[in-house]
Amino acid sequence: MRGLGERVRAWRPQPPPLPADVAHLVGPDDPEWFARELAIAASPPWWFWRFALRRLSWLPSVFGRVQVTGSIREEWLQGPLLLAVNHIGDFDTFVVAVALHKAGVTPRFMATGGIMRSPVAGPLLERSGGIRVDRGTDVAAHALTVTRVALAHGGHVVAYPEGRVGLSPDGWPERGRTGLARMALAADVPVIPVSQWGAHEVLQYANDWGKLRTLLRAFWRQPALKVHIGPPVFFEDLQPGRVGDANRARARIAAAITRGLAPLRAGEPADRPAYVDPTRPTTATAAFPGGVVPDDIP
Repeated sequence: MRGLGERVRAWRPQPPPLPADVAHLVGPDDPEWFARELAIAASPPWWFWRFALRRLSWLPSVFGRVQVTGSIREEWLQGPLLLAVNHIGDFDTFVVAVALHKAGVTPRFMATGGIMRSPVAGPLLERSGGIRVDRGTDVAAHALTVTRVALAHGGHVVAYPEGRVGLSPDGWPERGRTGLARMALAADVPVIPVSQWGAHEVLQYANDWGKLRTLLRAFWRQPALKVHIGPPVFFEDLQPGRVGDANRARARIAAAITRGLAPLRAGEPADRPAYVDPTRPTTATAAFPGGVVPDDIP
């Protein structure tokens, strides 16, 4: 049994070969996963990932009613995209994947290094185009390099600007980090805001047996799992590297997600979610408390 467990932990799908046009990006001191992620980023989406999106997209609907509004123009689907999503819980990635697939997107998710290092799920996510983000480490910049390669090869990259599950007391998106904004300015690609609500009711924040309890409750209650794909955020007046422009871009992304979220929360109090997860800390501040975006933000 121990041998079987070791084989399971070590298993990973075979990656595609590293193309010659990106091989020069790998140095002798880079971690072993970096070359794999570059090869995957430069290749078409994995057949199994496309199959899963096509054949298993009904699974999130077991725990709620998936509702998708908005769309992406057909011509943009043929090229690179950055999709910025608010993060509300552990279940929302599944809902977002289904919603984006319905819109014609084959998503490549940016994910924390901890998830990417987990057995089975981590290798599957990596081979499906997942981009490892190890914040605060000496290899954190590798995520930007992999993202640039994915975009250069027409990839659809999904990022959570907040960098974690949002912890604002009112549930509105946090200000987020400037990483996505800097990528958007440097890559000059459309940034599509994706707002979502309801998935936080399926899995609680805390990692204990309560997750199973909320999952079963969602199966019974069938909460609305709402996703809205908004119009792109453009930055024609901003420049990469110019002082203050990354912060301006970050504010515009947060504003676009907040505006898209407001109709999804119609009928709820603006200062708190209708469904409150008691295990989720409330230690942060929303970019736009109460969902109120000033008119002077484009």
